[in-house]
Amino acid sequence: MKVRRVVTGHEGDKAVFASDQEVEPVTLALAPGVEFHRLWGGDQVPAFPDGGAPPGQPTYFPPVGGFRFGFFTLAPAGTGPPADLDVGAALAEMEEKLPGMAGHMEPAEPGMHTTDTIDFEVVLSGEVVLELDDGAERAVRTGETVVQNGTRHRWHNRGPEPAVLAVFMVGAHRRGST
Repeated sequence: MKVRRVVTGHEGDKAVFASDQEVEPVTLALAPGVEFHRLWGGDQVPAFPDGGAPPGQPTYFPPVGGFRFGFFTLAPAGTGPPADLDVGAALAEMEEKLPGMAGHMEPAEPGMHTTDTIDFEVVLSGEVVLELDDGAERAVRTGETVVQNGTRHRWHNRGPEPAVLAVFMVGAHRRGST
């Protein structure tokens, strides 16, 4: 799926369209059918006026004071990596395309992860299941939302169609961490 991104900015005191383009998805050999659209983000609070150029976002998850906006698509049930997948190469690919993501994933619990972010998600199409660390689950359908407060979790798509979510992440402090 291609996603169109229209960005505004400023030329002096005048509002302008800074860019209008399609954003290609990031795909991974480790997760066939899963797509990540990195649409916007920054590692510090923005200041205006600005020209509308994309701020730096070197890692997938934002630091404290940073933010990310994107879409992610979960493949339908039964979609998984090929049996002959070179896991080492696939993890290197993940680190190259989505820096820092692999470090948050738990190898013994595929998909389970914890981040120091508040995530605001909206299911745009399909249905997903959000699983927390104790196995508790909630189905979230098209038009429904999730506010994820730095909890250990993973996502499932148990349906026959891809599920698309919009996500906005804000870096947060975790009590007790330095």
